[in-house]
Order: sequence, then structure tokens, then C-alpha cells
Amino acid sequence: MFKKAVEAKSQQRLSGADRKKLKRTIRDKFPRASDSDLDILLPPKVELTVAKFQTRVHVYAVEGGFPVFFDVDGRGSDIFPTVYALWMVPELLPAFILKGGEVSRYVIGGADLMFPGILVPPEGLPSFAAGETWAVKVPENPAPIAVGSTTMSSVEALKAGLRGKALRITHYYRDLLWESVEGRYVPNEGFLEDVVFGHPSLLSPPSHDTDLAEASGETSNGQQNNTKSDEAEGSLDVNELPADSSHTSTRPNSDVNTADEITAGMGDLKLPDSGSPNEPNDQHTLSTSDVDLLLDKCLLQALHTTLKDKDLPIPGRTLWSNHVLPCRPSGMTLDIKKSSYKKLSKWLQAKSSAGLISVKEDKHKKEVVLLSVNRKHADYSSFKPEKRPVEKIEQSSVQSVNEVRSSKTLEVAEIYKPSVHVNPIFSSVGADTASLFTASEATDIVFAYVEKENLVKPANKSLVVLDAMLCDALFKGAIKKGTTYPTEIHKKDLGQTFVSRMQPHHVVTRGNESVVRKGALKTIQMLTERRQGNKKVTKLSGMESFLIDAEALASELQKKFACSTTVGELPGKKGLEVLVQGGVIDDLGRHLIEQYGVPKRFIEVLDKTKR
Repeated sequence: MFKKAVEAKSQQRLSGADRKKLKRTIRDKFPRASDSDLDILLPPKVELTVAKFQTRVHVYAVEGGFPVFFDVDGRGSDIFPTVYALWMVPELLPAFILKGGEVSRYVIGGADLMFPGILVPPEGLPSFAAGETWAVKVPENPAPIAVGSTTMSSVEALKAGLRGKALRITHYYRDLLWESVEGRYVPNEGFLEDVVFGHPSLLSPPSHDTDLAEASGETSNGQQNNTKSDEAEGSLDVNELPADSSHTSTRPNSDVNTADEITAGMGDLKLPDSGSPNEPNDQHTLSTSDVDLLLDKCLLQALHTTLKDKDLPIPGRTLWSNHVLPCRPSGMTLDIKKSSYKKLSKWLQAKSSAGLISVKEDKHKKEVVLLSVNRKHADYSSFKPEKRPVEKIEQSSVQSVNEVRSSKTLEVAEIYKPSVHVNPIFSSVGADTASLFTASEATDIVFAYVEKENLVKPANKSLVVLDAMLCDALFKGAIKKGTTYPTEIHKKDLGQTFVSRMQPHHVVTRGNESVVRKGALKTIQMLTERRQGNKKVTKLSGMESFLIDAEALASELQKKFACSTTVGELPGKKGLEVLVQGGVIDDLGRHLIEQYGVPKRFIEVLDKTKR
């Protein structure tokens, strides 16, 4: 999941309510976690941050520290602990033990875990269900090296003879999750190398550009003579390894056998002290006046570099999370509560009184909004912004765009679930009434019943004679009282009538994300109307049905159409609405079709500006 660099679209602190919600979610998801374990992972008196990505992934971290949890879909239903969190609480998850180094070298390179690579204990394979979260450990070591979800249950695994994929790896040690949020999740490379491998030779030369996962996994993969199709798919079966496992992959400018030393070094893996990882990386404690100066510096840096006039007006919280915080020095926390202002609103109002900016208080939302910036102010003119590494940012942006494009591939399918009317037909032919079927699969079911009961009319092969069960399935409750039930039906009408008696569902797949919902697929609504001053505005709603993030779409449209956009809740309904300034209904529809793959038939357009 974290093999490609992805740029976070926003990062902000968790509010008290969101913090409690996250804690409840983790307690429900991981029943092994005690209250003391949760206090270790989510310290009560330390700020927590959440980084949101274009791929809908949310990464939760201790501010100034390492990521501890990540949410795959951003909804709390598919949340995982990071490997670093598992170092602090090793028993948070059940774990598969690897057979040996041949397997671990590929796991830390990003390959999925296959059943032949698992060391089965004498008492047998532990019990588990499909979709459970499990960790991966090397023999005789409590520190996990990867985390993922099971692809099948233990019963299914035994029926398959312990063959196939056991664990779909979502995160492993030293993947790009460490660097993905503001590039600050590896503040001390040497510390991590000592902790994980305990091998000084692997620290020479100390380079931030060398990816350990690449050196251990991808380089080794490239050296294999007998490459299998499983490896091409990111999975490896240890029974297919070559007999000679003496690989010779080496780190540049080093004579050591990298792959073998990494595998051997796993035995020296030590767990860090539970209290140390969450300590902020500040080199010294800042005084109140120092925090005030740092706040002013970060604000001026943001005004010079990231905040443009076209972004105004902007809410104070957005200014803080998207512009001020990213401008703080690397590895240093920035807490408004430790300043003399204590609150963000008071700080912004103080800067407004000084003439640097202009703000107003939104009484409805109870927050301060930045209206304008005085770029002729003495503080602004005298400040010299720090230069940032341009190449790395540009490269990350290109990778982010590619990642977003790959996530825009859309597939929509209509599926059906058996209802009480047709359940007897499914049960009669041995089909699962709890499963979902396509229209063609459901038609095959009813024709299998017809063949089983020999209901084809001998005199006319195109007609099917209706027995009591099939007649009830097709027409019970659908025919008015007093009307005679039909005794036969044409074959061409049988499948369509049978499917119409089932419960409609739909499945939407975008990239690696797939959602099944009840009912027919709802359309996207686009509406253009006039506001005061004869100004046009375009409203867009229903994008959630096609797995389109409203916040990301609004930001994208703002740049594409060079206009202001806002996101709000639909009045009286569930869901969000994107408001775009201007009459861009045609361009917006074209953008949804070309960039997000939304079929034209699922876009409903209403232009109230035309007479």
C-alpha cells in the first residue's frame, strides 16, 4: 500500500471528540488492547495529528513522533496499527511466525505472505476468519515486521492444503509510510537501524536516500534466476525458491551481503522503550516568548510561500493545519496553547491589530476567518523566507498525480440479493441465499431449477410450466386479488421476471477500493442557478456514490476552474455538496466523465439559468 510516495493533501490536529472516537474504534477493532496499551499508543496529554491523502487513507500520529495507526478508507472500518505501534505493544495483534530468512527478506520488501512461508505450531494452525488483522514476526523475536489482513479463514486454508496467499500485506517496516507525511517520520535514521537490525555495518554509509526495503526486497527479487509469476504479483511461495539461497545482493559502496545480513539481523531486533517513542523531537524546551516568535516566523513563511491571495478568505483552522504547521522546523512541535495567546483566534486577532492581516469572526461557525494579507507591512517586507528543496517536492507531486490517476479507474456493476420470494428456488438448487448475484447468474439459477424439476413444456420447448414454488417466486403478491395466476411463462421472460423479484444492489470499485450498497445506484446531481447580483453558482452532490472524495474534488476544481469552491452538508439529507462559483456545469460534467470515469447516464443535469 505504501510502495509509492503520496503527498498528503492536509494535516491537522485531532479534536477532543475525534480523539475519543478514534480510541473507541481502536478498542472495538483490537480487543487485545488494554487501557494501558491505549495510553502508550495514544498518550493522554500529547497532541495527535491526522494526515489525509488523495487516496482516502488517513494516517494518525503522535505530533512530533511516529505514525501509530492508518485508516485505509478514512471511515474507521479498515484501520491498522503501524509496525512502530506494534513495537510498543507487541501483543496488540495475533501474529504469524515466519519459517526463516528466505521468507522475511521478501516480506520486508513488500511481498504478500503465502501459507507455505508460515511456521505452523505443533498444536496446529490457529483459528482465524477472513479479513482479520494479523502481524508478521520472525522466529524467537517479539517485534513484528509487517501487518496485513487475512485473505481466507483457517478452515478454508486447511481445505486448500495450506496453499495460496495467507496475508495481504498493507504495511511493512521501512516502507514509504515513514516518509509520506511531511517527510518527517524518520527523524533519526541511525536510531531505527540500531533498533531493528542491531548491526552497525548496515549504517555505513548513513544515507537518507537509501531505502532499506528496496535494498532488502526489490534488489533481492531482481537477482533471482528462477522468477515466478507469484513474485510478479508481489507474492512469494517458499516452495518455489531456488535450491541455492546464497544471494549476493549488496548495498552500494559496501562489501557486505545485504540480504543475508538483514535476515540475520532480524534476530537482534529489540523493542524500544514504551515511553520514548512518543516524546517530541524538540532539542530543547521552548519558552513562551520563543513559541510566540516561532508562531510569527511560521505565519510569515506561510504568507510568503504557500498562502496565495486566491486562497482567501480562509478559515483560521484551515490556515493553521494546511499552511502554518507545515512551515515549522523539521522535528519540532508547534503548540498554540504554549504561547502567550493560548488560542488561535486571539493570535490571529493580535496579528490583525498589528496590521499584518485582516480577519473577521464568523459567529455562525464560531471561528476567525482570514480575509486579506497586507503584503506591504514592515514585518512581511523584512522577512526572508527559507528555501525548500524544490526537486523533491516536484517529484513527490508527480508521483502523487500518478497515484491519484490510478485511483480514478471506476467500475460499476448491478448485482442482486435473493429475497423471501425467490429464496426457495435458490435453496432447491443448493445456492447460497446470503450471497450476491449478477443478473446472468440469477437467471442461471432459475433455469437450473427448471431443468431440475423438468418444467419445460414438452409440446412447446419455448414455454416453462409453473409449479407452485416457481409460480409463488414469480408472481405471489404481484398479482391483484381475484386475478388468475398464470400456469406457464415464456423462456425469454423467465429470467427478467425472476431477477425483478430480487433485492437490487450495486457494487462500485475505484482502484483498490470496492463498496457494495443496497438499492439502485444513485446519480450525481449538478445544478446551476443564479444568486444575488446575477451571479451563477454550480452545485454538485451525490459524488460519494462513486467513491469521490468531496474535499479532494473541491480542491481540484478550485485549481482547474480558477474559482472559489466550498464543501458543506446537504440541507436535510445525508451527504456533502460541493459549491462552485460560476456556471461551469458543462465543464464539470466533462471533468467527471474524463477524469473520474463516471458514466454519462449517471449524471443528472439541471440548468436553472436557461429560460
